[in-house]
Amino acid sequence: MSHSQNTLPTGVLASQQIEALVASGAIAAPALVPGQVQPASLDLRLGSVAYRVRASFLPGAGRTLEDRLAEFEMHRIDLTQGAVLEKGAVYLVPLQERVALPVGVSAVANAKSSTGRLDLLTRTVTDGGTEFDRIPGGYDGPLYAEICPRSFSVLVRPGMRLNQIRFRVGEAMLSDDALRNLHAASPLVDGTPVIDDGLGFSVDLTPGPQTLVGWRAKPHTGVIDLDRLGHYRPDDFWEAIRTDQRRIILDPGAFYILVSREAVSIPPTHAAEMAPYLAMVGEFRVHYAGFFDPGFGHGTPARGVLEVRCHEAPFVLEDGQIVGRLVYETMSETPAQLYGQGIASNYQGQGLKLSKHFAAP
Repeated sequence: MSHSQNTLPTGVLASQQIEALVASGAIAAPALVPGQVQPASLDLRLGSVAYRVRASFLPGAGRTLEDRLAEFEMHRIDLTQGAVLEKGAVYLVPLQERVALPVGVSAVANAKSSTGRLDLLTRTVTDGGTEFDRIPGGYDGPLYAEICPRSFSVLVRPGMRLNQIRFRVGEAMLSDDALRNLHAASPLVDGTPVIDDGLGFSVDLTPGPQTLVGWRAKPHTGVIDLDRLGHYRPDDFWEAIRTDQRRIILDPGAFYILVSREAVSIPPTHAAEMAPYLAMVGEFRVHYAGFFDPGFGHGTPARGVLEVRCHEAPFVLEDGQIVGRLVYETMSETPAQLYGQGIASNYQGQGLKLSKHFAAP
C-alpha cells in the first residue's frame, strides 16, 4: 500500500479516524471485535504462537524481528488451546494486527489497564525497532507483543488483548500554559493542580476501610486465566497493606497497587498519558498502563490507579507525595464514543481497585 501523506488535523486520532485507517488498509487485521476500538486507541490481539526468548531485545535499525528470533528463541508455544506464560520468563507473540502507516501518522503503544494491574510487562515491538512502544510514521510491517509476567503466571489464548495502540499526527502535547488554560475551562483535578511538565498527581495513603491503603502481590501464587473475570479471590494473590500512619515502606522488587489522591478528569477533546516522574524523587516507577481516554472521569471524577514497583533500595512513600504526572494531548477530532458512555469501561468512577479478574474483596 502507498504511504500517502496524511491530511488529518494534528492530534491523537479518535475512534472514527481509527476505523477509517482500518477501512483504508493502513491497519490490516482480521475482522475487528466489539470494543476493540476505544475512544482514542485500538486494542491489539495476540496471535496463535508465543516464542520463549532468552532475554528481552530490540531488533535494531534495518533488521527484522524474525531474523533476530533465531539468535534468542528457546522454544515456541502453540496458544490455540491456551497456554501458560510463566512468571519471570520473556515471550514474543506476533499480533493479529499489522500497520502500513501514512507518512506523518505515528503511533505509540501501551499495556491495557488490566494488564498493568497484573504486573504483566507488555510492550510492542516492530521490525527495525530501536525503542519499545514507538512506531514511526510510514512504518509498514508486523507488530509483536513482548510479554514478561513479573508477579503472576498467566494463561493466554489467541485474540486476547493485552496492549493497545494510539495514533497521532504531529505534536499534540499541551504546554504547561495550555494545561492551565484547559483546567480553568474544564477542571482536570479536584483542587489546585500541580502543573510542571504535565499535571502532577500524588499517592493517597489515607486509611480506607480496615485501614486498607493498597495491595502487594504475593510471591508464590497460582495461574491467572485472563479470560476469567471477577473470579479470583484477592487474598490468594495479594496481601492487603494496612496502615494508619499515612506512609508505607516499599520493598525492593515488590509490586504494589495504590491509588492517586487526585480525582482526574479528561475532557472529551483531549487524551492523556501517565508518564513516570523524575527518578530524583525515589527509586520506584508508578505505571505500566498509561493511557487515559477522552471522557475518563469527566462528570464522574475517577482516581488513577498506581502500579508501583520499587527498585534498588527500600523507600518510604508518604501520603500526598507526588509520584507521577499526566501529559495531556489534543485530540485530532472529538471521539464519536467517549469513555464510560455506552461502552464497556471497567474503571470509570474508580478508586483503589484490582484488575477485573478479581472478585470484590
